[in-house]
Amino acid sequence: MKSPHIPLRPLVLGCIALGFSALVLKHAMAGDSHYYTPVNDPVVKEECGSCHLAFSPAMLPASAWRRMMNELPQHFGDDASVDAATAARIGRYLAANAADVGGRGSTKLLRGVNPDSAPQRITELPRWVREHRKVPDWEWRHKEVRSKANCLACHVDAEAGHYDD
Repeated sequence: MKSPHIPLRPLVLGCIALGFSALVLKHAMAGDSHYYTPVNDPVVKEECGSCHLAFSPAMLPASAWRRMMNELPQHFGDDASVDAATAARIGRYLAANAADVGGRGSTKLLRGVNPDSAPQRITELPRWVREHRKVPDWEWRHKEVRSKANCLACHVDAEAGHYDD
């Protein structure tokens, strides 16, 4: 009895499609727990992203973003000053997409935090601390990490809003 001939090409294409679907599904599922709407304003991306990842506004409440924008000359030890028009545009964008106004992922990091007294450092939010507690101190000091704010060192899709391991 002759065995049936199974064409290889459709099998290969099917495997590729299955793999791609698994990748997309992984991100869709992760979106429920570790997804924050990424910055989509080109000015915010350029100005904030020139020194660090342009963090999703949904990671902090509007009050924290307003305080941060008012303290740009002392932005975590650096002078991040921009002209008044640029500062106003960035401030409006951050406040309009902040955690307490419904940015995607907004309730996750701020659960149990008073929006009026939330820290400006995302890395000081209780949920962030809880989710990163097992990372040893030496990893934060690694030459490719250097800071708890360097999300891209471990979360390669952070710029797209995905913060999975």
